[in-house]
Amino acid sequence: MADETPETPPENAQETTPKTVKGPQISNLTQYVKDLSFESPNSPASLLDLKEAPNGELSVQVKSRKLSGDQYEVVLQFQIDGSRGGETAFLVELEYAGLFTVSGFSDEDHQKALMIECPRLLFPYARRIISDTVRDGGFPQLMLGAIDFVQLYKTFLQKNQAEANARPADA
Repeated sequence: MADETPETPPENAQETTPKTVKGPQISNLTQYVKDLSFESPNSPASLLDLKEAPNGELSVQVKSRKLSGDQYEVVLQFQIDGSRGGETAFLVELEYAGLFTVSGFSDEDHQKALMIECPRLLFPYARRIISDTVRDGGFPQLMLGAIDFVQLYKTFLQKNQAEANARPADA
């Protein structure tokens, strides 16, 4: 039998042993449509003259809730009212959610991760669903612009602070 010597890996070989990542982490476990509604209350009249796309009014909310351990559900809620000539052309309501594992953050940064970073990961998919739904409803494609989730979070904090200040102190 030949002498067996342990092979020495070449100097440029990459290590294949998995490394443990330390520090803050966000992991998207899954995402899904929680609720979707499309209405075209004035069709077919609203579809007859499509020279001009309807104007849309957009409302966006972000909600999160702890499920267990480091797992959270984050929900983007959209409501879009498309109107033309003073009449409602379409209404879209979408709740698009994701399940996330969020760990390793300070308390303050944990809240920011849930209310800013997780929605940023979900938004492109929700935007596509809204665009496809409006187009499939017979209207010109609706492409939502970028949403500033940092500003949305700041508005959320200001609203919560104002509500806390408005409450009477417990006696």
